[in-house]
Amino acid sequence: MSSSPASVQMDEARRRAQSLLSSSGSAQEVKADVQTMAAIELPLSEKYRHVSAEVMLKENSAGRNKQEVLESLNRFIKALSILEKYGCNLTSPTRPRYWRSVKHNNPVFRTTVDAIKGGRRVLYLYGYTNQQVDGLSFPDEVEDPDTEKVAAVTLEVMTLRTEVDMIVKGTHPHLEHFKEIIPFVIPKAQMVTDSVVKLPVEEKQQQQQQQQQGDKPLILPLPPKPALVPKPSAGSAAVSGCSLCGGDASLFCSSCDNPHFCDACDDLFHRHPNRASHKRDKLQQTKQNTCTICGISAVHARCATCLQRLCLKCDKLYHSHPDRKGHNRTITTPAKTSSPSLSPWECSHCTTVNEMRAVLCTTCERPRLATAVSTVLESTMSLPASPNAEWQCKSCTVMNQGSSILCEVCERPRLATRPPVSSDMSILRSLSDAKWTCQFCTFANTKASTVCEMCNMSPKDSGGLSLPQSLQQTPCGPKDRPQPKPRVNLELKRQKTMKEDGLALVRHIREAEKRGISPEEVYAALGACGGSNVNPCDWLTSELPHLLDEICAMAASVQLNYKMGRVGTQPVLERDGGESEKSGPTSIGDSMKLSRAEAKLAWLKTGGETDKAVRELLRDRKEKMKELHSLGFQDVAQCEEALRQSGGEMQGALSLLQRPLLEAFHQRIWTAQPEPPIDPAHPDKQRTCRRLLALYDLPSWGRCELVLSLLQEPGVSYSLEDVVQAVKESHDRDFIRRLLNNECPICLSIFPRSKMQSLTSCQCSVCLECFKAHFTIAVRDKHIRDMVCPSCCEPDINDPEKLDSYFSTLDIQLRDCLEPEVYDLFHKKLTEHALMKDPKFMWCCHCTSGFINEGDQLKVTCLSCHKSFCAQCKKPWEPQHQDVSCEQFQLWKRENDPEYQRQGLAGYLRDNGITCPHCRFQYALTKGGCMHFSCSQCRYQFCSGCNNPYHKTKCKPDCSLNCLHAHHPRDCLFYLRDWEPPRLQALLQRSGVEFNTDPSNGAQTDECGVMEQKDEGGQQVDSPCGIKTQPGQAGLCDKHYREYLVSLINAHSLDPALIYDLNEVIRACERYQVDVQRGEGEEDNAYQVRLLKKLMEVPLGEKVPRNK
Repeated sequence: MSSSPASVQMDEARRRAQSLLSSSGSAQEVKADVQTMAAIELPLSEKYRHVSAEVMLKENSAGRNKQEVLESLNRFIKALSILEKYGCNLTSPTRPRYWRSVKHNNPVFRTTVDAIKGGRRVLYLYGYTNQQVDGLSFPDEVEDPDTEKVAAVTLEVMTLRTEVDMIVKGTHPHLEHFKEIIPFVIPKAQMVTDSVVKLPVEEKQQQQQQQQQGDKPLILPLPPKPALVPKPSAGSAAVSGCSLCGGDASLFCSSCDNPHFCDACDDLFHRHPNRASHKRDKLQQTKQNTCTICGISAVHARCATCLQRLCLKCDKLYHSHPDRKGHNRTITTPAKTSSPSLSPWECSHCTTVNEMRAVLCTTCERPRLATAVSTVLESTMSLPASPNAEWQCKSCTVMNQGSSILCEVCERPRLATRPPVSSDMSILRSLSDAKWTCQFCTFANTKASTVCEMCNMSPKDSGGLSLPQSLQQTPCGPKDRPQPKPRVNLELKRQKTMKEDGLALVRHIREAEKRGISPEEVYAALGACGGSNVNPCDWLTSELPHLLDEICAMAASVQLNYKMGRVGTQPVLERDGGESEKSGPTSIGDSMKLSRAEAKLAWLKTGGETDKAVRELLRDRKEKMKELHSLGFQDVAQCEEALRQSGGEMQGALSLLQRPLLEAFHQRIWTAQPEPPIDPAHPDKQRTCRRLLALYDLPSWGRCELVLSLLQEPGVSYSLEDVVQAVKESHDRDFIRRLLNNECPICLSIFPRSKMQSLTSCQCSVCLECFKAHFTIAVRDKHIRDMVCPSCCEPDINDPEKLDSYFSTLDIQLRDCLEPEVYDLFHKKLTEHALMKDPKFMWCCHCTSGFINEGDQLKVTCLSCHKSFCAQCKKPWEPQHQDVSCEQFQLWKRENDPEYQRQGLAGYLRDNGITCPHCRFQYALTKGGCMHFSCSQCRYQFCSGCNNPYHKTKCKPDCSLNCLHAHHPRDCLFYLRDWEPPRLQALLQRSGVEFNTDPSNGAQTDECGVMEQKDEGGQQVDSPCGIKTQPGQAGLCDKHYREYLVSLINAHSLDPALIYDLNEVIRACERYQVDVQRGEGEEDNAYQVRLLKKLMEVPLGEKVPRNK
């Protein structure tokens, strides 16, 4: 490796950029280093270690001229930018999701990387070495790409892209390294040419010598190519070619490193938003006459024969034709004049004044250099979008390849307009024996005439391309030349007529579609109407029936004439191919019977021609009669009548002909006698199988035999319908037996699969009777949540989403299974369950019905039992409750109602019973006993003392209980029911709350009368408590008296922690996860006071009932 300063600088820049790229994956961070490496003067073999830069440049810079090479290099730059992105994605810390593979069907990959040579080799260097059907990928054993190697290859790709971009822009500082690789793009200091510049006199002598030597085309010498002109500065800009298209430049841009632009390229190049603010200056150039054909290059020669001013290239191509080799041309030297005007230009066709930079006219969209329409007939075809696109010759309209300059037929140049046509054709008329070639269709006419025998176009004037030498007129001056007369373009006229006829046909078809008429009928009607102004739709309605009758009559007349011998020969039926066929006597009967439907089909098939329709009608009838005869129907009259009645349809005719033959069979089937049952043991096996096929629609004869064999097996009790249903599902005997033998898990009986019922929530199947009985009992006696599978009790419908989806399918199954009154009850419960989610829903305290209360009154009347109750306290409505609050009414009831006073505290506990927090259904029961309460209406499980829900598993992440539990607050009955009544009374006395110790007047004192729910004989019944009462407990048992005291504590929101001892405080803190760590040397009183203070910060139960 060389140790030159350039190599050392290259290694430092490469090492620094590779480190940055491998760690960050950002191309922006290494942009400066890449610019540095691209500008270092080193051979390509030393600068690029991984990528074969010289080979890739040679492979991707092919072209026949400079423009094609530049296009190839631009595609190469775009592909390198995509490869650069692939490398940056692999080195990035956050690689894309699908970095392991590159798909060939990716349109970006297909049009860029896959469109150049060597693109896949770079991907192979990245690590995409595994070839797949749809692309490339990393090997399976490679987990991560080699970022160091990928970064090194990516840097070389970025450097190569930068260098090629500088070559295309002409800003590369060391072009000598690329002169052997890209010769078209790299200019040489001095270009030496072998062409000789001759004076006009010498050139004329040379032309005469070539004419004497033979009919070889005249080849003019090429002028010397100019040397490489340095780029002009902003102060003094000299004339040069456009940097983009190579034409005459008129501007240069100092912001873009002084490239030259013509007006059109300047408008396109500086239209980009990033270049819109660039400042451009005019070039100091001389005004030159431009070529009359291409309109771009300067005039090189003038032709006195065809009066053309041509550039060097157009002159060489135009006069290479044998018919123009004798033209006299004079080489001209363009005079140096002032620069071209940059003022607005006037269109020669429509005289519209356009802006300076406009290439096309804003009104007629013709090119800037297009000739006037009065002298030149232009084609309506637009210029090709690109040099490689196909183009249409404006003279002969032949489509040529994009690379060709001359037309392949008429050999006119690509940009030449249609030549004018001379109006004086006297010479052509006088020369009757002359031969000439049409310039439009290239047809060789043998007779001299004013128009071509093939295309009816007039021949060209003396300036044409292919007139014979004897017919060419002598050149005349511009003033003496006859001006061409305007003529009608027959092709345009024909196209206009076709367009008008097509639009009229479309209008007729659209109108016919609204009336229900087909387009075929419209087309045939237009042909029948002729040139009249009659609407085809109206003609089809009024005249077509008469025409069809006429066609039928003509066809019958032809056949009748044949039968009566009026025609010497048999009627001939012409075919489409020109052949003929003689109709024999077997095809048509003595009396022709045709229908309008057949005549209409024949008329449409022939496009509306009557004579052809008659022949087509006879031909179709003959073919149909032959087909019916081949099927066994020999009666000609019956066949014709059947075809007439069916409108010529074979299926309808066969139905009519077969109906009399099947009359006896139909009569036997339609009799009212019952069908005898099928006997599997019948000796005629084939008869039994045929009956099975007819009655049960079995798919094959083999399935019928399988049914009989299964029914004849010993020890089976299958019914015929069950076996047939199973055989329809499968032909496997073992599978059929499994279908016929299914045990019900409820009654343990054997049933076929067709008589089993299963739910969508599980795989269990039960018989229809058990299914019906289970859901009938569940609907009548249980909650709606108990309507689950009777075998596995699935699904768990506590989830609202599962509940809705489950009942939507269950409703369909129960509709045909349950009795109507049971099904209505199911819908009622299902409706109430859905209404419970509404906040205005409430349960009736007199019955088990629920409804939505839309009013705001306290008095509510149930829609089912028509009894009234209070909407707030849910107590039966009494007149004393009117216009008073629930607390005032309860106080009045305690003081004035004798029955309430007789019940004493038992009535108080009943009125303050259990209310479900989920559905708000009230139970007139006490809270004593088991605190785990399950609502019978909604199956919600909660604590009756604090209304907190019960959980079967962990209810939250920090919960340590994985069993049935509820989190009770410290003022819940769950904890306070273990306190002795004196302690509860002490808590109430501390807060000044009064409580009862003596029973009320007239109340029962020997036994507790509080209502409880008890299990008696397997049923839940409500009955008094019955436990002996204790003195000083207000006529209640110990359990219910404690419940009474706790209700007072909850009603006044008293905190029981005020009378906790130290151990109770510690246990309560542990339940609430309060830190109970004791300080060193901390006394018990101080420790208890500190823990109690923390415990008091935890609020009491939010859901604890606090009714007063």
